[in-house]
Amino acid sequence: MCLAIPGQLLSISGNDPLEKIGKVSFGGLVKEVNLAYVPEVKVGDYVIVHVGFALSIVDEQAAQQTLTDLQQMVTIS
Repeated sequence: MCLAIPGQLLSISGNDPLEKIGKVSFGGLVKEVNLAYVPEVKVGDYVIVHVGFALSIVDEQAAQQTLTDLQQMVTIS
């Protein structure tokens, strides 16, 4: 099973569209991810990340709901 997680883009570095890197916050945990698949992304956007790549942009409400659901799953187990 694969799991993609939503996070909020904090910053972008790099000029080459295939090598742009973003710092993404996952509820406080910040990781660097490749932004090649979402060239239109802006700081503040929420993205779905899987194995170090931002795959798509999602709205804040959907991202927050997913994070809440994941936290509830952790609490239950």
